[in-house]
Amino acid sequence: MSESRTTADFFFDPLCPWAWMTSRWMLEVEKVRPVDVRWKVMSLAVLNEDRLDEVPAEYREMLETQAWGPVRVVVAAQQLHGDEVVGKLYTALGTRFHNDGEGVTPEAIVGALKDVGLPESLAEYADKDTYDAELRASHQEGIDKVGQDVGTPVVAVPGPDGEEVAFFGPVVTPTPRGEAAARLWDGTLLVASTPGFYEIKRTRTAAPSFE
Repeated sequence: MSESRTTADFFFDPLCPWAWMTSRWMLEVEKVRPVDVRWKVMSLAVLNEDRLDEVPAEYREMLETQAWGPVRVVVAAQQLHGDEVVGKLYTALGTRFHNDGEGVTPEAIVGALKDVGLPESLAEYADKDTYDAELRASHQEGIDKVGQDVGTPVVAVPGPDGEEVAFFGPVVTPTPRGEAAARLWDGTLLVASTPGFYEIKRTRTAAPSFE
């Protein structure tokens, strides 16, 4: 009898290096556990649009100048080419933004589209609000699962009696591989199965390691 498979929803913003680290862990989990990841966008720009006066000036500038473009391009690709391109495009964007150090630039976005065989013309949606309603709907789906006081990533996993439970995180660096990835996944399912569990946290003392 085949092992039953678990579906995990992963909500990301391509801009976030911490979400990128966690997403690479989820790809490892798919290799070592019977798990299928559904990739979905959330938006740091949308999350913070009503509290820009409360965030540091440097972060506010990033939100205003860089945060809208990548998620808009991902959502446009999803709407025009299907859900199956989301994870592939996220990997291409994140590799260029984070691992390769290109940053969030128009050139990096075009390069990522080329990497996965998508039309370069999709990059034009970075400056268009054509699919902002769909972007906001996907973002809201993630927020509805976990609450407003979070960031990205959000991971939704099966909880007690099959009920879905969502968390912000896990936030981890470097990316766990192999059995270490499996153990973290098992632990995530364990806390998700605990009624009333909300948070484990400590101060981050290291930057994301993209190796």
